[in-house]
Amino acid sequence: MLFLAIMNKPQYQLNNVLASRARLGESPVWDATQKLLYWVDIYNYRVHQFNRATGHNSFFDVGDVVGCIGLAGANRLIMAQRDRLAFLNTQTGDITPIIQVEADKPNNRFNDGKCDPQGRFWFGSMSQEKSQASLYRYDPDNSLHLMETGLTVTNGMGWSSNGKTFYLTDSDQQKIFAYDFDSQSGKISNRRIFVDLTHESFFPDGLTVDSEGNIWSAMWEGGCVIRFDSTGKEVLRIRLPVKSPTNCTFAGEDLKLLYITTASVGLSQAEIDKSVSSGDLFEVQTDIVGLPSYHFQSSI
Repeated sequence: MLFLAIMNKPQYQLNNVLASRARLGESPVWDATQKLLYWVDIYNYRVHQFNRATGHNSFFDVGDVVGCIGLAGANRLIMAQRDRLAFLNTQTGDITPIIQVEADKPNNRFNDGKCDPQGRFWFGSMSQEKSQASLYRYDPDNSLHLMETGLTVTNGMGWSSNGKTFYLTDSDQQKIFAYDFDSQSGKISNRRIFVDLTHESFFPDGLTVDSEGNIWSAMWEGGCVIRFDSTGKEVLRIRLPVKSPTNCTFAGEDLKLLYITTASVGLSQAEIDKSVSSGDLFEVQTDIVGLPSYHFQSSI
């Protein structure tokens, strides 16, 4: 199904490439080696595998909520579930637990996450209680590091193309933050507001970064993906025929395809009738090269 994305110039073609009707699609990750897009449906406990060339989509039932995933070597993903990290074998579907985190916080679950260019896995929790969520970094040497506290809905994260800045979203605060990033140590510092959307009726969700330093953020309840330049200024808005886009990533041979996951959870029947594509997977052909999905450099 084709749509015209209404936005500032240039105009891109928006395609509905998979009528998945996910409850809460999230965490798209591009495996350049296998030419597959992995993504999750959080509340249906599924990790999906989409083949763009054939249009075929399959999934693994992982038995519990799965907030985010990352590539972790050949035929393996790392995933953050409700209160633990685990590996998923994408040939057998076998799950290998790694570490349990925040098991003492029943009002929390893990949400968004991503691998950094150095092969470390960053993931954050979301809480039903304000300011009780946190951001963590899990390293290839199996060490766990608490990176940030005082969050409520830890969301979209990424690294600038020059490797000097880390971006982190707190959807509850309607803000995207920027930090100084030390690529060698993995430390973050000097938090400041990069984008403030408190004047809007929607919430920043997952994000991705392109090779030119732009940040592309999906807007929960905003029906769009917004591109911000490296100063935080809005320069482009891609409108979707659904209420809640959730995340996005670059894919394809040249990393110019933008994949967008969406959600149907929380919609009334009237809203579903009006927006039947909610929960589907969308693709936009852009003229900008994105950054790749990085791999967790596991020692196990």
